[in-house]
Amino acid sequence: MDHLDTLAVHAGRDDLADLGVHTPPLDLSSTYSLPDVERGGDSYEALAGGGTPLAGGSHVYARLWNPTVARFEQALAALEGADAAVAFASGMAALTAAVLSHTTAVARPHVIAVRPLYGGSDHLLSTGLLGTEVTFCAADEIAAHLRPDTGLVVIETPANPTLELVDIAAVVAQAGEVPVLVDNTFATPVLQQPLRHGAAMSLHSATKYLGGHGDVVGGVIACSDETAAALRRVRAITGGILHPLGAYLLHRGLPTLPLRMRAQQASAERIARHLVSHDAVSEVFYPGLDGDPEGLLTRQQHGAGAMLSIRLRGGYDAAARVAASTRLFTHAVSLGGVDSLIQHPAALTHRPVAPDARPDADILRLSIGLEHADDLIADLEAALDAVRTLAGPAAATAGAVAKAG
Repeated sequence: MDHLDTLAVHAGRDDLADLGVHTPPLDLSSTYSLPDVERGGDSYEALAGGGTPLAGGSHVYARLWNPTVARFEQALAALEGADAAVAFASGMAALTAAVLSHTTAVARPHVIAVRPLYGGSDHLLSTGLLGTEVTFCAADEIAAHLRPDTGLVVIETPANPTLELVDIAAVVAQAGEVPVLVDNTFATPVLQQPLRHGAAMSLHSATKYLGGHGDVVGGVIACSDETAAALRRVRAITGGILHPLGAYLLHRGLPTLPLRMRAQQASAERIARHLVSHDAVSEVFYPGLDGDPEGLLTRQQHGAGAMLSIRLRGGYDAAARVAASTRLFTHAVSLGGVDSLIQHPAALTHRPVAPDARPDADILRLSIGLEHADDLIADLEAALDAVRTLAGPAAATAGAVAKAG
């Protein structure tokens, strides 16, 4: 299959004809019968150690393996161009497994991370809860901060919430033998496949675009077979496997992912360009508004995505009022669903981030859904009109400054 659109429909469904079904079945078993004691023990050892089911063996227990979860993993791996994928109960569970398997588990507890990151990711690394030490630095400073005990480099591109783009290949070159994890949630495999640029792991909060309907929580990492075994080992021990119903819903969401992503991206670009000239907005964060000077939107990504952020001239008061005033945009955290969302990163998703690295209080993040762009623009216009007086006299004539990610 040469086209991602076709792959999205058919990936992870290779065994359906043999099963005599048309759509993937949902396996909700919590435990599985064992062929005999010896074979059951061998199966348990294989799965708990990060392996895959033995021929003629058993899945043993749902904490170790589930066929519905495995089908979703196969599908996501195919879309990412990866050998394998490992699915978890949430994006944070996925990140936890990645950190543990590449740091404390192998006595390399130092992590290098490039901000901005999703607030939960930043918080996990900053606390040292997993026995790690983190160094935050700019993307071009990674090589200077490498240590003998550096086990992992973590980046997010496009970054949350200000959409900065990070050159994955350049980061990989600096990292050398240290594996690089890329949070690919905003771009999805439709727009970006990090492993093709040398990354060791491509992580998704599957809750977002992969599911696409705001009704499932999950995480997944695409990677090599060797890395998948290490991740599954942590998953089996910690119990972080994705529930099969979540896997079923995520797998169901993949066939429409390319169509949803492109439609939402088209609306996001139109809305971003409209807001650039709005007098209550001082800055728009959306990749490509000032062109593509580093070429990342062509050689690394296949489009700018469907997320954007705006800076309000009236500061925090204006941002809070706009977030509370929209009618089509739901005031809520998360992103990537078919309906549009608006939220205040500094107060919510990035609240745990250190004050000196937290997004500014005048920034709002918008996740653009599948509503008509005209209706979304009208909704934002009405909310922004209510804060013109907070923007000050300069707002009457000043236009916004466009900022590419």
